[in-house]
Amino acid sequence: MKAKNGGSFVIADIPGIIEGASEGVGLGLKFLRHIERTRVLLHLVDCSGLNGRKAVDDFNKINSELEKYSDKLIDKRQIVVATKMDIMQDDTNLKELENVVKEKNLEFFKISSTTGEGLDELMVYLANVVKSLPQEEIFDIEDNKLYTLQDDEEENGFTVEKIKENEFYVSGPKVEKLMGRVNISDNESFAYLQRMLKKLGIEDELRRQGVQEGDTVKILDWHFEYYL
Repeated sequence: MKAKNGGSFVIADIPGIIEGASEGVGLGLKFLRHIERTRVLLHLVDCSGLNGRKAVDDFNKINSELEKYSDKLIDKRQIVVATKMDIMQDDTNLKELENVVKEKNLEFFKISSTTGEGLDELMVYLANVVKSLPQEEIFDIEDNKLYTLQDDEEENGFTVEKIKENEFYVSGPKVEKLMGRVNISDNESFAYLQRMLKKLGIEDELRRQGVQEGDTVKILDWHFEYYL
């Protein structure tokens, strides 16, 4: 996304958090892991009242799932955004949410994606917030322990197989754990994957088996072109 002041940032849309997500309901755990990679949470809350729900209840339920899943998530910088201002029939929902947000000392915006109300102001503010926050390690120390097992701690932690002249296949328990935790489409996460492939010894094994620049490396269901 690019704000009017020239600031830019990447937004990850997380639509799948529902009550029980921290316990694996729906796609909850998958989305919650994705949220861990963000630096700030932009919490959009429908305040139109047309869905028959109270905005405050929706807000509290989501934050409850974040807190149950990880203290790190609930402590992230959070900006709360009341949406659908253009079709709001009653401002009761809006006022209740705004009061709760103020009690929690969180930033609060009101927008309409249809009319554009408040969008420019929000995007400029968000760009400045993202710029001001330090970049975090994508994975914490506890996560890293999953990927630093010694070979004698887990037999056949990974295997590298040359399946064609210019194609290699990488698999095994360590690889499955690693690929289950990274987001290939995220640049920082992909950089982490590259570091871990080297740290685990997978890159050395590929080279030992003769991998060349431009060869295809298949890691489980993902295909990559190898570069030296």
